[in-house]
Amino acid sequence: MKKRLTVDWTMCVAHGLCAELVPELIRLDDWGYPIVKPGPIPWNLEPHVKRAVDACPTLALLLQDANG
Repeated sequence: MKKRLTVDWTMCVAHGLCAELVPELIRLDDWGYPIVKPGPIPWNLEPHVKRAVDACPTLALLLQDANG
């Protein structure tokens, strides 16, 4: 099942670790907040995305079904 990466904006405080771990999908805005590339996560990046979700210090990254 395809997954997509989302950010819980109430939890994010702009540490920027996610962009370091998955630069293919996440870049930072001028204030250090993540901008996530829309759409499903490519299969080859899934392990990196899971690592970024687990490593987020504020638990702001979420994996959700791409269909909903």
